[in-house]
Amino acid sequence: MLTNLTIKQYAIIDELELEFSNGLTVLTGETGAGKSILLGALGLVLGDRADTSGIKQSCSHAEITAGFDLQKIPAAVNWLKHHDLDADDECILRRRVARDGRSRAFVNGTPVNVQTLRELGERLIDIHGQHEHQSLMKNTTQRQLLDDYADHPSLLAAVRESFEAMKQTEQSLKQLEQDSSDRSNRVDLLRFQTQELELLALAENEYAELNEKHARLANAEKITRIVHQAINDLYSDEETNVLSLVSHHLTSLTEIAEIDDALGPAIDMLQEANVQLEECVAHLRHYFDELELDPTELTIIDQRIQSILDLSRKHRVEPDQLADVLLQLSTELDDVSHAGERLDQLRAQYQAQQQQYQSAAGELSISRRQAADQLNSKISDAMQTLGMKGGTFLIKLSSDPASASVHGIDKAEFTVSANAGQSCQPLARVASGGELARISLAIQMITATQCRIPTMIFDEVDSGVGGGVAEIVGRQLRLLGNSNQVVCITHLAQVASQAHQHLRVHKRSDREQTQTNVYPLDQRERVEEIARMLSGMEITEQSLAHAKEMISRAQTH
Repeated sequence: MLTNLTIKQYAIIDELELEFSNGLTVLTGETGAGKSILLGALGLVLGDRADTSGIKQSCSHAEITAGFDLQKIPAAVNWLKHHDLDADDECILRRRVARDGRSRAFVNGTPVNVQTLRELGERLIDIHGQHEHQSLMKNTTQRQLLDDYADHPSLLAAVRESFEAMKQTEQSLKQLEQDSSDRSNRVDLLRFQTQELELLALAENEYAELNEKHARLANAEKITRIVHQAINDLYSDEETNVLSLVSHHLTSLTEIAEIDDALGPAIDMLQEANVQLEECVAHLRHYFDELELDPTELTIIDQRIQSILDLSRKHRVEPDQLADVLLQLSTELDDVSHAGERLDQLRAQYQAQQQQYQSAAGELSISRRQAADQLNSKISDAMQTLGMKGGTFLIKLSSDPASASVHGIDKAEFTVSANAGQSCQPLARVASGGELARISLAIQMITATQCRIPTMIFDEVDSGVGGGVAEIVGRQLRLLGNSNQVVCITHLAQVASQAHQHLRVHKRSDREQTQTNVYPLDQRERVEEIARMLSGMEITEQSLAHAKEMISRAQTH
């Protein structure tokens, strides 16, 4: 819901801060006081085209800020999350228009373009009586409203799922048919590539092992020399026999340890070193005896590594990825080789999915027509109570299998005739702002529980009505306010008396400037304002008493 609106330097408003509550809020004031300015400012922050003429004279820019509580608007919450603009259950829109024509928009402090602002605005507020932000003008909204009223989510899900499955199969089928002309050449290429990789017969970890073996063979002379020298110095050579030298010193130190046992730790370490040296020499001698450094084997390994590298470069992968390439190519070869069978399967599958979709879409169409018949009757009846005697509401449903979508095959169009004897015309062509607002009210009266946008603003809803009809309009707005946030600009006391919150728009002029302000009214001020609306500028005791009675009567309903 709309929680607050701040307007700075816009039209004849210097600075204005408004807070809105739940239920029905009415804005009243004398003609020309500036009620339409508020709608203009709100439209601007919801993404309307910027007009520099709206900037207050002598000011460089105008700025509008609107705050919203999103707890009951899941569509807006999801939209904000999708665009990375979410901030819990709150949303702040800001629009700044400069004198030079530049415009900046912000959502929760993040700069956005006007189109993004407009998309979000359409999920936050419905303005009835003007064509801007009027979601009821859109066929998609009309179909959605009809579906919500029909309450058939399982049918909608069945249509959506069958359509998506059908489209996925259709895409696969088209791709396979498109590839059929090149299939023969592709099969030959795939066979050659798979045979090449199969002949290579690359084993797991073979490339790494080959490189390790290649490094050993390539350094055969160095390895032989160093290992032989180590064995010689540690064990074989009489002059540099390290093992013999360690044994000698171990014997000598052991003899004198009987004199001074402080040498014990050193002897222990030397004994351990002697054991380690013996094991080291044994390992080196075994390694040297087993060492095979055949130059011919090096040539064979060189050739093997080169073959692996050639194929890895050919397929543009690392050598250890060649096994995956073989698997992919083999799978594709199998698919392409059996493409004819696959085509037949897909065609049969697609035909079955088409029939399934048509069946699901047909059931959905029947449900929509049944719901449309109920809505036609109920909304037409509601129009009679809102000053449109003889008016008719008619949902025109047309089904076209060629326009199949996730929403079915139906196009829903709301049409109305505001007067008896006139043919029904699309809702978007209704000329009178007051009639459009009242028709919108009639629709909302019937479908309030399914409304996806809980904040509605009605402008000129009381145009051309009075007396008992005006009282009915007011009651219906108050009733709608029990489940939605409703803001209504009105000139009628019968409507204003039904408000949960009453705001008065006042214009003050002096020699220097004209200024518009908006004031929330307390109980006494409400009585005076409604009395003014009843009797004009001269408020009488009779009009005050009448005003009190109207307010009291409204609160009992």
